Amino acid sequence: MRIVVIGATGNVGTAVLKRLASQPEVSSIVGVARRAPDATVEPYAGVEWKLIDIGTKRSVETLTEAMRGADAVVQLAWLMQPNHHEEILRRTNVEGSEHVLRAVVQAGVPHVVVASSVGAYSPGPKDERVGESWATEGVSTSHYSRNKVEVERMLDEFEADNPSVVVSRLRPGLIFQSGAGKEMHGLFLGPLFSLKPLLAAHLPFLPFPKELIVQAVHADDVAAAYWLVLRARARGAFNVAAEPELGPEEFARAFRAKRPKAMSLGFLRSLVKWSWRTYMQRTDVGWLDIATQVPLISTQRLRTELGWVPRISATKALGEIVQAVAEKRGVAASPPLWPS
Repeated sequence: MRIVVIGATGNVGTAVLKRLASQPEVSSIVGVARRAPDATVEPYAGVEWKLIDIGTKRSVETLTEAMRGADAVVQLAWLMQPNHHEEILRRTNVEGSEHVLRAVVQAGVPHVVVASSVGAYSPGPKDERVGESWATEGVSTSHYSRNKVEVERMLDEFEADNPSVVVSRLRPGLIFQSGAGKEMHGLFLGPLFSLKPLLAAHLPFLPFPKELIVQAVHADDVAAAYWLVLRARARGAFNVAAEPELGPEEFARAFRAKRPKAMSLGFLRSLVKWSWRTYMQRTDVGWLDIATQVPLISTQRLRTELGWVPRISATKALGEIVQAVAEKRGVAASPPLWPS
């Protein structure tokens, strides 16, 4: 199999490269990124690299050439910053995804796998699990969710217009790994904040809204899901999340607090909105709205049809990323995972 991975140097892309390199069925890997990694370092070594900005209109031609002879394309490229300038995000996230799909058709690729998200789902329950048929109208206050919804509708149209192409979409929860610590610190906290003093303090309690219940999965387990979908050429949507769900108790333990303490969601929302607008931190309120509004997802389809079983629990993945963010761990060989 010859597989093209777009967004190959990021959090998920790095994990996918590692997984693909271990599969004897994979004969060659093409990595597409805006900035070159250190190709002497695993898992970037042995990959055929193409430097392409998918947000530009001329990228369709270069992407088409990169995809010639490919058995599958994995589209992972996505921007989260600068989130004060949504037009920049949309250029890569939505327009870039459209360019990828156009190139898939022009190159005659039979299978495309696209990174969607739990963030594409409409608001739903936190006391039961929903399947892939749950509505994907998103959370309107989140730019991330709005962009994911646009891509979902784009995929619907693409499937209808190109029935011979197998289209797969993965909808994971939060994706964590230690190598993404430095990147996530920059994406969501910024230079004014550090987790080290918070962890060292062993707080008597962690203020936390009861509505904030999320699901997470380790990047290695997400990469395993991508490989299973590629190998089976499995069509449709697949939810991806590990157990257990993460709520106040789990976050308190991860942040080394003795216990959680109920906090008003309205107050936290106002604080996040104000601190983001004043550039004190980089998490806009839409991320909080996704975390408190999207439903808990069932991974039954992925487990039953493709045999996926996560090897790392959600609590372990959360603990790993909290420590990694505090220590600003990254992957020096990858520009996204070692931001300046």
